[in-house]
Amino acid sequence: MDLGSVIGVVMVFGLLGYAIMLGVGLGPYLDLPSALIVFGGASASTLIAFKLEQIKNVGKVIGVVFKPQTFDIPAIVRKLVDYSTIARRDGILALETPVNQEENPFLKKGLSMAVDGNEPDTIRTLLELESEEASSRHRSYAAILDQYSSLAGSFGMIGTLVGLVAMLINMDDPSSIGPAMAVAIITTLYGAVVGNVLATPMAYLLVVRDNDEMMVRNLIIEGIMSIQAGDNPRTLEQKLLGFLPPKQRISQFE
Repeated sequence: MDLGSVIGVVMVFGLLGYAIMLGVGLGPYLDLPSALIVFGGASASTLIAFKLEQIKNVGKVIGVVFKPQTFDIPAIVRKLVDYSTIARRDGILALETPVNQEENPFLKKGLSMAVDGNEPDTIRTLLELESEEASSRHRSYAAILDQYSSLAGSFGMIGTLVGLVAMLINMDDPSSIGPAMAVAIITTLYGAVVGNVLATPMAYLLVVRDNDEMMVRNLIIEGIMSIQAGDNPRTLEQKLLGFLPPKQRISQFE
C-alpha cells in the first residue's frame, strides 16, 4: 500500500469536508442532478473516446496507484551479479536450473533466451519491445484518467449552464434565484474536485509508476546483456549500480 497516496486522498477530502462543515454544512453541497451531470456525463464521454477493453481494466489500474508493484532494486542487482558469477565460472548453460526457479518473469524470459543461445541483438530487441509495449499500455490508462479529468471539468461547466438556464426561467421569483445559482455552481465544484483531486493526480502517478518499472526493466536488460557477453561480475555490478541513487550504490565485493 502506497501510504503517501492514501494520506493525500484522506487529507484532501478531510480538509474539504472540514472547511464545508465550518460553513453552511454538508447538506447544501449534496445535489443528485449535479452529480449525474458530472459523473455520468464524464463517464459516458470517456466510453466514446476509448475502447471498451481499456475502460474495463481501469479499476485494476487504479488499484496500482494505491498498491503498486514494489521492486527491491539492490536485490535485483545482487541476483544479476550472482548469475554473472555462475556464468563466468561454469558457463552460461549452468544458469538453466536457477533460471527455471526465477520469480521475476521479465528476468526469467531474458535469461532463458540467453541460455538457449539466442543472439544478443535478438534478445535486446525482444526484451525492449516487450518493455515498450507494457509502457504503452500503462500510459494509455494514464491518458484515460487524464481525459476523464478534463471531461469532468467540462461537464461541470455544462451543468452550471443548465442550472443558469433554470435560474433565468424563474427570474420572476427572486427567492428562487439564490438556491438555483448555488445548485448551478455545485456542478463546477464537482468537476473541479473530480479532476484536480482524483483523476489528474492518479494519471500523473501512473506515469511515475511506469517510469519506475521501465527503469527496472532497462536494468535487467543491461544485466542480461553483460552476462551473455561474459563481463566480469564486478564490471556488471558497477554498470547496474549506476541505475541507483548514490546512497544505495553498495558493492557486494567490498
